Amino acid sequence: MSSRDDILASILANLPRVDRPLPHVPLFDSDPPASLLPAFKDSLHRMGGNFLDPPASGDMLAPVRAKIADAKVVCSTVPEIAGNREVADVRAPRDLADVDFAIVRASFAVAETGSVLLSDADLHVNGVAYLAQHLIVLLDPADIVVNLHHAYRRPEFRDRHYASFHTGPSATADIEGVLIHGAQGVRSLSVLPIARAVGNPTH
Repeated sequence: MSSRDDILASILANLPRVDRPLPHVPLFDSDPPASLLPAFKDSLHRMGGNFLDPPASGDMLAPVRAKIADAKVVCSTVPEIAGNREVADVRAPRDLADVDFAIVRASFAVAETGSVLLSDADLHVNGVAYLAQHLIVLLDPADIVVNLHHAYRRPEFRDRHYASFHTGPSATADIEGVLIHGAQGVRSLSVLPIARAVGNPTH
């Protein structure tokens, strides 16, 4: 045994044995927004994201169809709208390098920050959320939580292999203070509030 091992073993043997439970962390939700969807929309806009207002009637996916109308390559991971690049056929992230639009559904969203959580169950190939030029996210308004304290209690952080918050498009402002979108990821992030299809619950 080395001197290092001796020192560490001595420290471990002499650690105080005190039963001290972790402190209670409040949820900081005593004054929530009156409605979570408008609060999420405002936060999303502040972070450079786009909120797609659904039509009052008719095709609820019309805003998405309009955005992808002229796109050459669309990769969709949702059943609501089809793409022409099957995510099941993607063998490596580099296969997504030419994707113009990726369409995914968020596990949930956070009103406080305008963030959407995307997991491996939502993306199928994690790289699609970063390599596509533009990202369109379908969001069930019922899946919005008030703040990050509620978000971190969600089961996705225990049940998924991968989960990441996305807040607006990629942006950097470290060069002469100029804000540039799409420098290291998607150039735009758009969110359409639309309920999950019947029989297609949260993953």
